[in-house]
Amino acid sequence: MRVELAKSAGFCYGVRRAVELAAQAAESGEPCVMLGPVIHNDHVVSWLAEKGVSCVGSVEEVPEGSSVILRSHGEPRRVHEALKAKGAKIIDAACPNVTKIHRLVEKAEQEGRQPVIIGTPDHPEVVAIAGWCRRPVVLAGAEEWETWLSEHPEYREKPLTLVSQTTSTRAIWESSIEKTKKLCTNAEIFDTICSATCTRQTEAQALAARSDAMIVIGDRRSSNTKRLAELCRALCPRVVAVEGAEELEPSSFRGLASVGVTAGASTPGWIIKEVYDKMSDEIMEIEESFADLLEKSIKTLNTGEKVTGIVTEITPTEIYVDLGTKHAGYIPVSELSDDPTVKVEDIVKVGDEIETYVMRVNDAEGVVTLSKKRLDTVKSWDDIEAACENHTPVEGVVTKDNKGGVEASVRGVRVFIPASQTGLPRDADMSELVKQKVRMRITEVNRARRRVVGSIRAVAQEERAAKAAKVWEEIEEGKRYTGVVKSLTSYGAFVDIGGVDGMVHISELSWSRIKHPSEVVKVGDTVEVYVISFDPEKKKISLGMKDRTEDPWSKFINTYSIGSTANVKVVKLMTFGAFAEIVPGVDGLIHISQIADHRIDKPGDVLSEGQMVDVRITDIDMDNKKVSLSIRALLEDARNQPGEADEVVASSEAEE
Repeated sequence: MRVELAKSAGFCYGVRRAVELAAQAAESGEPCVMLGPVIHNDHVVSWLAEKGVSCVGSVEEVPEGSSVILRSHGEPRRVHEALKAKGAKIIDAACPNVTKIHRLVEKAEQEGRQPVIIGTPDHPEVVAIAGWCRRPVVLAGAEEWETWLSEHPEYREKPLTLVSQTTSTRAIWESSIEKTKKLCTNAEIFDTICSATCTRQTEAQALAARSDAMIVIGDRRSSNTKRLAELCRALCPRVVAVEGAEELEPSSFRGLASVGVTAGASTPGWIIKEVYDKMSDEIMEIEESFADLLEKSIKTLNTGEKVTGIVTEITPTEIYVDLGTKHAGYIPVSELSDDPTVKVEDIVKVGDEIETYVMRVNDAEGVVTLSKKRLDTVKSWDDIEAACENHTPVEGVVTKDNKGGVEASVRGVRVFIPASQTGLPRDADMSELVKQKVRMRITEVNRARRRVVGSIRAVAQEERAAKAAKVWEEIEEGKRYTGVVKSLTSYGAFVDIGGVDGMVHISELSWSRIKHPSEVVKVGDTVEVYVISFDPEKKKISLGMKDRTEDPWSKFINTYSIGSTANVKVVKLMTFGAFAEIVPGVDGLIHISQIADHRIDKPGDVLSEGQMVDVRITDIDMDNKKVSLSIRALLEDARNQPGEADEVVASSEAEE
């Protein structure tokens, strides 16, 4: 049995500082008390009591002339004020990370912001944080946060300041942030989870995933110890929580291959050592018994063992292997590889040395059924665990979709990818990923439960971030890109130019006047764009699509002049007239007085948007590129033209 101790088990910086301050106060010889346990660990509190530092439950119990040690969890403002009023000397052992949160909520309230604390409401640390503002909102997590906002919808628009209990889990905090960004418009978010807590939790999870059992050491009142146990239980089939070595029975772990040991932030090193030493003594006894058994079992094969042999014969259904024992070994072709398309001769040949897994031992017939496929899977598990620990992307093929996400095969190991980690939009059909080769990051591995979780989105985000960095490194005004339209708004289109989205304003999509970008492009279109401007600090890029080499004004001047008649399209009606497109990119104004040959109340009485009408160009302002148009001029010309009847009368009168 292997016993492995987590690197970050035990005291964190804040706890160590608190204990050292208390020990120094005890050694000073001056009267000193703790206002509540300096940390959540009875062993440490008893040790300090032996040194003369007793524990009191309230400010009123503090003896006159005694120094007061404030615990690592911190205390509310009112406690500080009461102690100062009493004239007590304060030794503030609060963790600096906790004190920082006190300042954040205090400042937030001074600025008119609503402090919101995510944490266990009755935990001493959270009570202390809440005590530094008058009207705190304290919630356990994302669900309570969403419920509170639904009951107080007015706060969705108000300025908020969000902080977290230092020992909360990353999952609770991130889900709360997600709700905040989704539901609130003016939230200020401070990530106040202790980095040491995150490191300890991550190490414990990794250790739990590769262990048959976990021992979590810590006081039962300790919040961070409880969190460690919860996280370990999600990944390891057996978790034992103890306060010290006296609660441990090492013999109960016999038969297990590996046991992991971790400890909460308030667990002193000597207790961890006692637990570890007690387990190590048991290991020595187990190793001795194994040595005795080994001599008795030489050349005996057992199911689940790895064995190496020489391929002696290959048939259409089996591969025979000489294992050097009294048993004849064979591998069914179906157990050779996980790939159904692979050929036997591509994997093994007679005379090859091959490592396999013992599936079944038939002592009566002297036959052993072997599997190379299963051994490869075991190795794949090792590779996947390494990929998880090293944050290395792996490649797999999506095999099927289900309600919660998709499943992929990575070297024969089933990997579940939650819907939120597929990289697809929320309501997308996940079946489109089936049979696709994808790259993913392994986020969770639990061999005992045969559970592996992956994320396609994580790799996609990293790759996109790398592409984005390259774009920002090389971007310049006028540079052209081939991009993909990602989304449309009423004011323009967002185009992905390779890891970065830029916006093409509606006025830059076309020379023609359009009401909505969808008249020119749609989501998914591949388009050619160029950079108009960019702001690296604000991460904003302004793009253009319309061809700058085509000058609409030059085209207009070369085609028309004052007095020309043109067939134009009415594009916008105003109270004072109508704008009409003469050529794409050049509009002219038909003033209300020039729309008809009689007085009208509004342009809409005669014209409608989209209507084609004939006009005369009555004026061109070359400096300001403005054009005046007239329908009335054409109507008056038509009325002044003599008809055939008039011509006859005029001719008769001339003859007389």
